[in-house]
Amino acid sequence: MTEQPLKIAIGNYGVTAALKQGPAGTGQLDLAFVEIDPINRAMRRMVRGLEFDICEMAITTYLCAKDRGVPVTAIPVFVTRNFHHWAAFTTDRSSVKSPKDLEGRRVAVNRGYTVTTGVWVRGIWQTEYGVDLSRITWVPTDDEHVLDYTCPANVDLSRRGKSADDLLLSGDCAAAIGDVKSASPDVHPVIADARNTGFDYYRRTKVYPINHTIVVRDCVLATRPWLAAALFAAFERSKQAYYTHLNSSAAKSPADAAAMEIRDALAIEPFAYGVAANRPALDAIVEFAAGQKITSKVLAVDALFADPN
Repeated sequence: MTEQPLKIAIGNYGVTAALKQGPAGTGQLDLAFVEIDPINRAMRRMVRGLEFDICEMAITTYLCAKDRGVPVTAIPVFVTRNFHHWAAFTTDRSSVKSPKDLEGRRVAVNRGYTVTTGVWVRGIWQTEYGVDLSRITWVPTDDEHVLDYTCPANVDLSRRGKSADDLLLSGDCAAAIGDVKSASPDVHPVIADARNTGFDYYRRTKVYPINHTIVVRDCVLATRPWLAAALFAAFERSKQAYYTHLNSSAAKSPADAAAMEIRDALAIEPFAYGVAANRPALDAIVEFAAGQKITSKVLAVDALFADPN
């Protein structure tokens, strides 16, 4: 009996472009790409209904889902990542000079409490600035991807449906984490000189934050024991094609420029795959997730990923 193509939902990035070009990129894999924009909608459908065989997933959504028994397993491919020191904003009116000043106040979180950017920002505030996260009221603007997740007591769900921009600009929240689009001159990052501070964080900790990984339904992995290795190899080939593009004279997009800045400023591979190459970031995110009650315990990093060899 001929196996059906594997339904896959992943975003459109430089590192995935070659993979999505068809047989030349997928090798032995028979993949049926499903285009969903924005890709976080696919993540929600995956953790709630296992709608795809393979799906891009925010790392903390994956940790939350895995902790609650959703039958998916990741491969150690990380298609988006970024520093998050510049992902939290405040206003001149708030009198916030550093993350520590937010204790006793409300902070909006774009989308859910479990969103990856929020987990990284909170973890950095706690470990780098001594912030007591329990003394801040977190205000998500949407519900969580994982349906049976229950937020901690200091998460205020009453403002869901409002935008992080509105909560920040109105003064209802002293800061906002995530996709703040306001062009107001009154709005600025909570952390001064955020870009260089983020780079210094890497130099000291070797943590380059991971945003999105790739997960596969457990039943698919069980019936295709070769799949994890084949997928990993296909994503690696696609990434190497992207690196060739970065080194070419072709016009560079903003995403290209960002990848090149990371590469050149820190002398690192902007999209390293594999557990060993990402151990500091993976150790950090499982610690942050447990400390922020995203997961019930610190998950074992090696148990989170299918063997790509």
